[in-house]
Amino acid sequence: MKKKALLLGTVVLILLMTTLTACAGADGGNVFIATFWSLVPALVAIVLALITKEVYSSLFVGIVIGALLYNNFNIIGTVDTLVQDGLITAVADTAGIFIFLVVLGIMVALVNKAGGSAAFGRWATKNIKTKAGAMLCTFLLGILIFIDDYFNCLTVGAVMRPVTDGHKVSRAKLAYLIDATAAPICMIAPISSWAAAVSEYTSGITDTAGNEISSLALFCKAIPYNFYSLLTFVFIIALVLMKFDYGPMKKHEANAEKGDLFTFGKEVKTEKELMEDDGKGSVLDLVLPVAILIVVSVFALIYVGGFYEVGGDYKGDFAGAFGNTDATVGLPLAGIVVLVITMIYLILRKRLNIKETMECIPKGFCAMVPAILILTLATSLKNMTGLLESSTFVQAALENADALQKFLPAIIFMVACGISFATGTSWGTFGILIPIVLSIFDPGSELCVIGMSACLAGSVCGDHCSPISDTTIMSSAGAQCEHVNHVSTQLPYSLTVAAVSFVLYLLSGFVQNAVICLPIGIVLMIAVLFVIKMMTKKENA
Repeated sequence: MKKKALLLGTVVLILLMTTLTACAGADGGNVFIATFWSLVPALVAIVLALITKEVYSSLFVGIVIGALLYNNFNIIGTVDTLVQDGLITAVADTAGIFIFLVVLGIMVALVNKAGGSAAFGRWATKNIKTKAGAMLCTFLLGILIFIDDYFNCLTVGAVMRPVTDGHKVSRAKLAYLIDATAAPICMIAPISSWAAAVSEYTSGITDTAGNEISSLALFCKAIPYNFYSLLTFVFIIALVLMKFDYGPMKKHEANAEKGDLFTFGKEVKTEKELMEDDGKGSVLDLVLPVAILIVVSVFALIYVGGFYEVGGDYKGDFAGAFGNTDATVGLPLAGIVVLVITMIYLILRKRLNIKETMECIPKGFCAMVPAILILTLATSLKNMTGLLESSTFVQAALENADALQKFLPAIIFMVACGISFATGTSWGTFGILIPIVLSIFDPGSELCVIGMSACLAGSVCGDHCSPISDTTIMSSAGAQCEHVNHVSTQLPYSLTVAAVSFVLYLLSGFVQNAVICLPIGIVLMIAVLFVIKMMTKKENA
């Protein structure tokens, strides 16, 4: 029945689009560009993924629909767009991230082979006594790795999988904890690749007196109003301490207590099955490579940003270099350097020989193939929405909203959520909306800061919910969790925080004071969780 309904829906959609194509006009114009139809490819991919629980074909169908719309159903043009503007461009755009993914995969394989993960598991068993402790430790590690979300997702997953497995935390819950800290912490950390991206869109802004406003200062002023990111942390801590779950996550956690960490889908091998343990491994074999990677990543990012460039604009300017950096270059650079250091360290420590070290290279690469494939397809889909000029459609929808100034933060939050969810990109979303927000409000005003925060928070929220988001994909990879399981289980949690955030943006448009709004939001978030807990208790009674 489900397959028949899916087939019928697809046929109806194709017929509707064919009808619109026939009505395109004598001039041969494309009625799909810069209209609501520009978001349809992504929406189709998302709906298909949730219905079929199969992400590869769902993404590919979305890409094909996007190429068809862009070419007015011209088959030759569709194939050309699909291959050149979609897949090939996606691989080129994400090549740096591919390298970083493979490097991290190899490092995980090396550490597992050397017994570092097993040693950390033994240490964690002795020192982390409870399931709540394991989840809070995962959350804390995610907070500490604030440089970049990709780095965060994969590192936290690799380090914490043995610990959470030992305390019967489902892989879906681990993926949520990773995802819920990765992007939100990067979005409120002044020293991160995300802050650098935001600074790029806010540079050169002047106030009403003509004085230039510092991009970093504007970003920092927006942090207390980033309600979604901040309340997500409150939500995680409260949920762990209150010891309950709801929605699909409840079933996953119940099954994990019985020993089934995966619940649905093909079970990947657990870390205990993959890692070797002769009892001689050290916690240092795991901690040292991670610590070195963090330090080297910072230096690599500011190096790429021009911090060490003689005569450059950002020579010796740490904040400026971070604002000028490119994470897709800096992180792979850091990863390769640290990978070599890790190999030498483990060989000198006689934990691995050269042959065993080399065997870890293809093993680490193979572990990242699913994530690389999904990331390629998701990026191709984003390219299709870009060709269809979805940003122009959104800008046109907002340009007449000046009369609703005090309601605009809430409206901007919802619009940013929608765009980020449909396109799967936070950076692309705030790249679209920040210039619009800065043109609507008086630069430097409190309402302008709130509007920008709403844009950033909405971008993170939509990205957090979207199955085609790179961060969501990386979180699934980091937790070694079935991707659709991760999306379906975290969606109710994300929407709960989003609902409270929306209320706060309505309030902040009138109050315009973070000292008042944020405490109200914290109390409201905890109250909502208490209500949900009471409701779930009644359902179980």
